[in-house]
This record gives sequence, C-alpha cells and structure tokens, in this order.
Amino acid sequence: MLMTRSRTAATDTRPKRRERRPPSAAAGCCRVAGLVTVDERGQMVLPKSVRERAAIRAGDQLALVSWEQGDDIHGVFLIKADHLTDLISAMLEPALGRLGKEPRR
Repeated sequence: MLMTRSRTAATDTRPKRRERRPPSAAAGCCRVAGLVTVDERGQMVLPKSVRERAAIRAGDQLALVSWEQGDDIHGVFLIKADHLTDLISAMLEPALGRLGKEPRR
C-alpha cells in the first residue's frame, strides 16, 4: 500500500489556482457594481460606493446609453458626459484628420 504525506500550506509547492473570471472581468471591462431600485416616480439612487469610485458629484451630467435589439432595450448604462465627449473625440479625430488631408476636387 502506497502512503502519501498530506501537504501543508508551507510545503505545498504547487502553483496556486487563480480565481476563474469571465474574460470581460479579467480584461477590466464590466462588472456588476451595485443594484438600484426604481421608485414610483422613476428615480434611482446610485450607490455611494459607485459614486465615490466614479467621482460622480451632485450636478454632474451623465449620458444614458441604451443597448438595443430591434424595438427592445436590453440594458442601459451611464457614462459621465465629459468622458463621452472625450470618447467621441478620440474616435472621430483620426477620421476628421484624414478628411482634412484629402485633396479637394
């Protein structure tokens, strides 16, 4: 009969198993940051922890962006308006730069 000695944390040299996460979470993309409840007037309160991490202050403008398929909205997300402006500018600058370099006919 083959006897094996149990390994303790101090003698275990096997690599630690990494926590399995979906690819998007591993890439730092998306995660559930909190839950909100819609009241009878359609209002929601963003959790304080989310407001603090996103540096959202009273008076900040947030763009509500929807994810749609056909006539149905499957999800919505918020992005700070100034970040949305920066994102759109970054996407359009290369195209606008090319337009300015094309010869006029």
